[in-house]
Amino acid sequence: MAAMTDDACPPTSGVYDLDLTLKVNSVEERFEHYVSTPDDSFGANPAIRMWMKQHPDFPVQNYVPPTKEQIRASLPSLTTRRLRLGLLNNGFTPSQVTAAIEAMQEGPEKEVAKIEWEYATTFNRMHPMIGAIAAALGVSDDQIDAMWSTSADL
Repeated sequence: MAAMTDDACPPTSGVYDLDLTLKVNSVEERFEHYVSTPDDSFGANPAIRMWMKQHPDFPVQNYVPPTKEQIRASLPSLTTRRLRLGLLNNGFTPSQVTAAIEAMQEGPEKEVAKIEWEYATTFNRMHPMIGAIAAALGVSDDQIDAMWSTSADL
């Protein structure tokens, strides 16, 4: 068992992020980054907690929540449809995005943004164009994250 570590976030007491292999009915199943909390009485957690209590010297570190950057990087790609519907649901029109791209300084970055906006079939949250367009529209990173998360379900 091992835990994720990140010096930027304080650990959460009694919560563990474990890499472990469980045997269920003699069949091995791999679970990565299983989060075990003290108050979870469902699934494999009671057995994991019992094992941890029986092996107090086993090296396990407290769970460290992921950083905003890690969460942001893990957001799913959005289809063009979902991205544009998400923009509309948050008060932005595709023509506003086009205008923001047109307002960019002439050069390769602007041409790439035009191509991406017109022809991409999926959009990645961490793509530089997303940040550039958001800045032009006055949208913060946290607002983008919230819009992205809700757009993934459209």
